[in-house]
Amino acid sequence: MANVLYINSSVRSSGSLSRQLSAEFIAKWKANHPADTVVERDLAANPVPHLTEEMLGAFFTAPEQRNAVQAQTVKLSDQLVDEVLAADVIVIGAPMYNFSVPSGLKAYIDHIARAGRTFKYTETGPVGLAGGKKVYVFTASGGVYSEGPAAGCDFLATYLRAVLGFLGITDISFIQAEGVALGEQAVAATLAKSRQAIDELAGA
Repeated sequence: MANVLYINSSVRSSGSLSRQLSAEFIAKWKANHPADTVVERDLAANPVPHLTEEMLGAFFTAPEQRNAVQAQTVKLSDQLVDEVLAADVIVIGAPMYNFSVPSGLKAYIDHIARAGRTFKYTETGPVGLAGGKKVYVFTASGGVYSEGPAAGCDFLATYLRAVLGFLGITDISFIQAEGVALGEQAVAATLAKSRQAIDELAGA
């Protein structure tokens, strides 16, 4: 039995391909792994706050030294980190907004990238503490960024690979619905490709 953490970051509650495809994946995963537990977190319906000076101060204060306000301030972040550390599988719906991740997902990552919890500093450099997980990322973009002349503008996949790798998570699969602004034929083709990937990956 595995713990699955399912994160959605599209600000659209309907019409979002990253939501649609990740939900199809979760449905097939549940059918193929009925004993697994799925925890869902919707960063649009329940956004996490962007970092503040007070939050950073609480993060870098030892737990036993935090005052009541700092303890309350760090409570949500601790819960988010606990969910990540407990997960065996993480599924992320991440549409491309202006070449990168939605700001809500960036805020979430700022809460889970915590020194002493998901990574640590050593004399030889930082070491990730959240390894041993499989991550599936469902992206959607109006153009094509996995290859071709716009590939250098993909700061979504490159950022997620970098930050997850920093946390020790390197087993990452991207299912990319690309070119959805290029007409019905392009949408049909990318959906078919994504659904083929879902059929193959959800049974793994």
